[in-house]
Amino acid sequence: MAGKKNQAQLTLEEKLQQALIPEAEQPYKVPANWCWTRLMFIAKWASGGTPSRKNPQFFAGNIPWVKTGELNNSYIYDTEEHISDDALQQSSAKLFPRNSILLAMYGATIGKVAILGVEAATNQACACAQCNENIYFKYVFYYLISQKKQFINKGQGGAQPNISQEIIKPYVFPLPPLAEQQRIVGRIESIFAKLDEGKENLQNVLDGFETRKAAILHKAFTGELTANWRKQYGVSMDSWEEKRLGEVCKINPSKINTKNLSDDLEVSFFPMASLSEITGEIVGPEIRTLGKVKNDYTNFSEGDVVFAKITPCMENGKSAIIGKLINGIGYGTTEFYVLRCGEELSNKYLHHIVRSKKFRDEAKHHMTGAVGQQRVPKKYMKEYMLNLPTLDEQTEIISIIDELLAKEQQAKELAENAITKIDIIKKSILARAFRGELGTNNLADEPAVELLKRVL
Repeated sequence: MAGKKNQAQLTLEEKLQQALIPEAEQPYKVPANWCWTRLMFIAKWASGGTPSRKNPQFFAGNIPWVKTGELNNSYIYDTEEHISDDALQQSSAKLFPRNSILLAMYGATIGKVAILGVEAATNQACACAQCNENIYFKYVFYYLISQKKQFINKGQGGAQPNISQEIIKPYVFPLPPLAEQQRIVGRIESIFAKLDEGKENLQNVLDGFETRKAAILHKAFTGELTANWRKQYGVSMDSWEEKRLGEVCKINPSKINTKNLSDDLEVSFFPMASLSEITGEIVGPEIRTLGKVKNDYTNFSEGDVVFAKITPCMENGKSAIIGKLINGIGYGTTEFYVLRCGEELSNKYLHHIVRSKKFRDEAKHHMTGAVGQQRVPKKYMKEYMLNLPTLDEQTEIISIIDELLAKEQQAKELAENAITKIDIIKKSILARAFRGELGTNNLADEPAVELLKRVL
């Protein structure tokens, strides 16, 4: 080590040469009055620690103690756990000041960021940056958010993905003049506020989807949707009859006779996973041989309605109408109820009933069995009361339901796509911000190199 200067012995020019990234190593071009440096030079970095849980009193204090799962790309004002002064003194936990920036280093939370809105301690999985007074902490905060993917990539390779301060501190950092840092943050937050307002409105559309869907089905099964149809065709509500489901539908009918069929005959097989919760359709039927399924699985025919009777599949609406089957024969998990409609009940009408939130909520109330393995009783299914219109009106109701729900589904998908686009736009805004492309840069500002000299 002889002959090598320590940091305190370096001249300002030597420190500057050490802090500036050579042009050949710069990730991309930035405006002429910016410069490239590293995170170690613009902030003081440290990490926290975890007091011993063997001493309960360490976690009975009033000092906020941050874990990486609480990092939220925003301010942190309070925490799930609090530690005592003794915990600080007797562990590697440290108290960090307000406006410190936290960056998650371990596992699934790598790259998550937050700003301390209060004085707080952190666990060892949080890297903490205390920015130099010449650096706007919010500029650093948004830059770290923009680099999440890169930090995740740097954490790959081990048994558990981690990054460390040895990765964070030398990480490249585009430094603009202080006034430009403040303008960039102002522009980011102005644009994000408008995007967040739009996102909130779209989320309201998504949050109301199930409510609107339930309202449509309620109107359908009370005759409101077809009031004009009945008026047009001179049909009275008196044509509606109360029926138990078991009166108009066979529940788990007998299996087909397979004595004269070869065990090598190919048939359709439907595991629970083959039923889509979203569309109510079958998305992944399998091909099996009759001999492997005829004894241990539920049998059904084309046109049957299958309905999941076990939690949570029932609650999620797993059901379908069985379509074309290989050799006309189908089998599936014994956790299906097979509902075979009689002459008075349309299978499509019944499918809408069993997929409705009202039916599922009532079925959940009647479930029996151990928690986590509860099932809808057959007695409940048989005795469930239907207010049943004529088949002609059922057909009209199905047509209206399908049209309205298709529109709702389309609106939901548009809202989901728009939310995804908003998140993409935000990433694009951040990428442009740190290239000096938001239209805020002023070449008359003092060059960032001069700012860096004051920092060093």
